[in-house]
Amino acid sequence: MKYALVGITCLVLVLAFVIGNNYYQEQQTQKYGFLAAENADLFVRDHSRTLGSDDARVYLVEFMDPACETCAAFAPFIKQIMDANPGKIKLVLRYAPFHDGADDFVKILEAAGMQGKYWETLDVMFATQNIWANHHNYQPDRLWDILPRAGVDIEQIKKDMHDPAIARIIAQDMADVRALNVQKTPGYFVNGRPLQVFGYRQLSELIQSELNAQYPK
Repeated sequence: MKYALVGITCLVLVLAFVIGNNYYQEQQTQKYGFLAAENADLFVRDHSRTLGSDDARVYLVEFMDPACETCAAFAPFIKQIMDANPGKIKLVLRYAPFHDGADDFVKILEAAGMQGKYWETLDVMFATQNIWANHHNYQPDRLWDILPRAGVDIEQIKKDMHDPAIARIIAQDMADVRALNVQKTPGYFVNGRPLQVFGYRQLSELIQSELNAQYPK
């Protein structure tokens, strides 16, 4: 009888935890869904870099860092999902350079964007991360030797990266990071709904659920 009571007690505690956890996640989803509707600027700013159709009904917002290894790993996965759903998904990139020195890489990327080479530069940075940012061992001098692959003017980037407008972009994005309680990169939101459990499958399912809702068959 004693062991049975212990077992029942444990079962009740587990059920309470599961129910409580599910309720918390639902509350978080409702919270951020509200923010998406009422405070869309938290997710998409005028300066935000976007990829995809303006008519897309599914917005995938990613808070990222060009020196983040996981961001680089997820980039092909995101591209695959977008290619599989042409015109339906719009990718919005926001910055969350949490690590010391990471601001400089955002500045380099934004400066490349001034030359119309934003996405080309990001692709090169992600593809060569193991050379210039392996395990947060940042070596910007190595990056300068690599970036010409993106077709950019390096000397111009070195000047433009100090533009105060870029510093303001980073400051605004970091303010939104704090408002949305983004703790690490990459941080994903799909139509304002946060990715609660991180992983390829979980992100795919979250995107698919919004695709089903926005594009019912």
